[in-house]
Amino acid sequence: MLLTLQNKILEMIAKGQPLAEVVDFLCRSVEDMADDIVCSVLLLDDENRLRHLSGPSLPLEYAQAIDGIQIGPGVGSCGTAAYNGAPVIVTDIATHAFWVPYKGLVLPLGLKACWSTPIIGSGKVLGTFGFYYRNTRGPSAVEHNLVAASVHLCAIAIERDQRLAERRKLAETDGLTGLPNRSRFNETITEIARREQNWALVLLDLDNLKMVNDTFGHAAGDDLIRTAGLRIAERCDPGMAFRLGGDEFAIIVPCLAETDLDRLAEDLIAAIKSPADCSGHLIYPKATLGGARADRELSPDQVRQNADYALYHAKESARGQFVEYVPGLGSAIFERFRAVREVDQALRDDRIDAHYQPVIELSTGRILGFESLCRMTAPDGRLIEAAQFYEAMKDAHVGIEITNRMLERITRDGGQWAREGLAFSRIGFNLTAADFHRGRLTERIASACKDNGMAPSMIVAEVTESVYLTQKDGVVADEIRRLRNLGIKVALDDFGTGFASLTHLLTVPVDILKIDRRFVQRLFDAGGGSVITQGLLDIAEGLGMWVIAEGIEEEQQAEHLLGLDCKGGQGYFFSRPLHRDRALQLLREGGGYHPGWKDFVESRFGRRCYG
Repeated sequence: MLLTLQNKILEMIAKGQPLAEVVDFLCRSVEDMADDIVCSVLLLDDENRLRHLSGPSLPLEYAQAIDGIQIGPGVGSCGTAAYNGAPVIVTDIATHAFWVPYKGLVLPLGLKACWSTPIIGSGKVLGTFGFYYRNTRGPSAVEHNLVAASVHLCAIAIERDQRLAERRKLAETDGLTGLPNRSRFNETITEIARREQNWALVLLDLDNLKMVNDTFGHAAGDDLIRTAGLRIAERCDPGMAFRLGGDEFAIIVPCLAETDLDRLAEDLIAAIKSPADCSGHLIYPKATLGGARADRELSPDQVRQNADYALYHAKESARGQFVEYVPGLGSAIFERFRAVREVDQALRDDRIDAHYQPVIELSTGRILGFESLCRMTAPDGRLIEAAQFYEAMKDAHVGIEITNRMLERITRDGGQWAREGLAFSRIGFNLTAADFHRGRLTERIASACKDNGMAPSMIVAEVTESVYLTQKDGVVADEIRRLRNLGIKVALDDFGTGFASLTHLLTVPVDILKIDRRFVQRLFDAGGGSVITQGLLDIAEGLGMWVIAEGIEEEQQAEHLLGLDCKGGQGYFFSRPLHRDRALQLLREGGGYHPGWKDFVESRFGRRCYG
């Protein structure tokens, strides 16, 4: 009979049946084979506490009462056996010192003696196998054989379960941080949603991981991720912080009744931004957070999507802060996602290209150069202006990819035109905040110029006021200085639409001011558009900067700006943005001049403006 039981237990273990089911079957079978006994199996956890595994004939109340007891000498039969690693036989619970604290639990159950044997595997105690007797007695010879076989089977089953648990843990653990990984996150969020109604999810991205990797190497980047993971885990419920991959972490807040979401976010931001030693470099980590609350109407996937929307919005408008999802936020971001997908596909299909709008010297009609403007060709052949996919360009990845594409095209075209000896000075192209924060902007421009045979001094880097004014960390200012030191001209685009521009120009000077089209459109308004424009021109002249007026659509506007001594202008009056072939034709046929405006200047002013 014992051999049959052994074979059955080994078969159950081999088939991978749950540990509790295997041991429970063993206990029931042993109780059927021996008279006057009640069987119990306890596991020993990492904190040296006994945990109930099986006791099919023990009342649930008793199992719960002894669950979690710390082992030690004199702690009942099982606690002492586990502590000493040797069997403990107590023939009379009522009188034995080991049972003084616990006999009030067991004697009312009619159990009068207890024999506990440690379950040992791989040289350590895994748990205990116990016989409770209904009479005051010790084990028989038959019971010794039965327990020896049972302890051996338990050790096999427990060790296999622990190996499986370890493999499962490794499969669900991020190797770099030790946090649960994306797989475990997916399981946990499903469990929480099934169990709780009032919970939340926070997603967290590190803002400066790429910069650290590029500047100090991936060893420093790995240290940054490890440090962030440790700091996040310290401020969350155990097992509720996850690394999803890259620089993205997730925090599940299982009970909002006990946790203030805004306070948790503040604590996380404060903890993460403390200086960190990353591979010998002092790094100041930065993080942006987005969160969403759950309710009974939302699935875990919907909560995750809302948190994604909030994080995306935070990275675009509140970097370094926490944004919580509110209804309606998803609609605007969905439109941006759609636009991002379309532009990303256009980049892969090579449907993103540069068009060129000439910049004219107003006093002569000479073509000073061009502003390159991004255009996307739709699958049906329509040409789409950048303004129609502006939302997509707010995405850092898309913005950088478009910058790379435009830089490659304009340096290739400009290099070719320069080799032909065509008369033009420079080509301008627009930069975003992401271009500056990606790092090594000046080096990337210089490299593209070198690859395509175009001098860096023929480039104009155009920076909008929104980028120029709102960056408080010095990154933009430092990069502007590097650009100018290389000979690249820097233009402040949309000038006049921001605030405190003049103060900034004293500390971070540029070469060219481009007056926003709204001032040009109001040159003849009673509101003083012409007076403001004249003031801007006087300031620029005093600072030694060129001024180019944008959005000139009428001859009268161009003539008035010429009278104000504005140096340059561009707009539909002179030319719409041109495909490279048309721009090349304009340079070749016009001899470096805009034919229409050159003729106008000569007819109106003669040749005095050429000297």
